[in-house]
Amino acid sequence: MSQGAAPKVRWGLYGRGMATLLERLGYPADAKLLIVNADDLGLCHAANVGVYDCLRTGAVTSATLMVPCPWARDAAARYRGEDVGVHLTVNAEWDLYRWGPITHAPSLLDGDGGFPRTLEDVWDHADVDEMRRECRAQIERAILWGFDVSHLDAHMSTVLLRPEFFDVYLELALEFSLPVRIAGRLRPELIGFPAREVAKDAGVVFVDRVLSRPGVGARELVAEHLGSIEPGVTELHLHPAIDTPELRALATDWAQRVDDHRLVATEGLLPKAVQAAGVTLIGYRTLRDLARQR
Repeated sequence: MSQGAAPKVRWGLYGRGMATLLERLGYPADAKLLIVNADDLGLCHAANVGVYDCLRTGAVTSATLMVPCPWARDAAARYRGEDVGVHLTVNAEWDLYRWGPITHAPSLLDGDGGFPRTLEDVWDHADVDEMRRECRAQIERAILWGFDVSHLDAHMSTVLLRPEFFDVYLELALEFSLPVRIAGRLRPELIGFPAREVAKDAGVVFVDRVLSRPGVGARELVAEHLGSIEPGVTELHLHPAIDTPELRALATDWAQRVDDHRLVATEGLLPKAVQAAGVTLIGYRTLRDLARQR
């Protein structure tokens, strides 16, 4: 873990004209690399079992941990050295299942003591310094629990969609020398600033593209897009969980989460699709090694 003040993000021209990510990783220009990431480790018991099932098949190559969630400590107890990053979490979007900031930051609390439910509520009330302390504390707690943290991404993309919070995201990536997820849908005309260009100029490592769709459930993405992946580094993310009464009670999207688990661990459709697509599976540690060569 890095010590000292967080590096400052520079909104300049540094980094333009850099080699492609494939070239920097030592792969030929036509290589197709795929990271398959399982989000929401720590969310609940059903997610922990489902995510680790998928990781241990080999078809899923990384996962991300929601440190503030009630079952995160259980996820740490089940950890066997898999490729796991931190899913920076500043929202608790469900009505009946709540979690809140581990720093007890006042500006990150809603009226019932948990994180705000909506992105807009975070953006309207969150103090940037409190956001920074909370996100750093989540990374540090994951390290304290024994995770060999491989990357960062953001629950609900909350810290990606406003420039002041995006700066925090990049600062922490640089401070801990970690790669990040930046979804391709974050186009400048939609969010008001060039997120990918800013990250590139700052020297932050991130994947070339992300296969995603609104909500949860990856079956259609696998069926429709995995076979046409372009050269570069692509991330596909899932939300696997096993079918339990607990999951059905707390998650309105429980069926899609169970289907993501089925896709990998029961049907084996994802491994077959990866093989048919001719892609090479990698984890986020490959990108982390690059980030730590800075």
